[in-house]
Amino acid sequence: MRTLHWYYDFVSPYAYLQSTRLNDFAEQVVVRCHPVLFAGMLAHHGHKGPAEIPGKRRFTYEHVAWLAERNGIVLRMPRLHPFNPLPLLRLAVLFDSPSDLVSRLFRYVWVEGHLPDETEHWQALLAELDVRPGELENPELKQVLRDDTQAAIEAGVFGVPTCELDGQLIWGFEATPMVLAKIAGDPFFESDAIRAAHAVGDGVRRRAP
Repeated sequence: MRTLHWYYDFVSPYAYLQSTRLNDFAEQVVVRCHPVLFAGMLAHHGHKGPAEIPGKRRFTYEHVAWLAERNGIVLRMPRLHPFNPLPLLRLAVLFDSPSDLVSRLFRYVWVEGHLPDETEHWQALLAELDVRPGELENPELKQVLRDDTQAAIEAGVFGVPTCELDGQLIWGFEATPMVLAKIAGDPFFESDAIRAAHAVGDGVRRRAP
């Protein structure tokens, strides 16, 4: 069976939305989840995140709320965003990121509305998972996350959520139908249309500030 690699960061509401579709993917492919630090990708490419641009920030939250409602997905925004996702990412790395755990951690933020800095709720989550707080400070754990983020960047991943299947990268929750089409062997991916898309040359480039 083919393997679909799913790259995510808990800070992304769009990754949360797509996390609710992982079981749909898993009906036809093996899903392998990869936690990555989205901020590291932004730094690598010299980009700002959506929530770092005032007008885009407001629309992003409106868009996420709209998408959740239209897709029947439960959503409760956390009190602050962006937030530091590192404790959650390290927790995922600790367990080698199985999809059921990944979904649980997404629900902690985007369904229950909690953040890692909320001591009472965070301690309850760690107890539920039988994890001691000090385990997340393991230098090897931190290095795995750094290495995995760098490996994703080198593989061409530039944002989250991103799916990779058979060498094809597909980014964003809104592209979920495209992921399902790729899984199903849609002929588009071998068509003249996609070859024409790949053949577009570089045009005018802005000068770096």
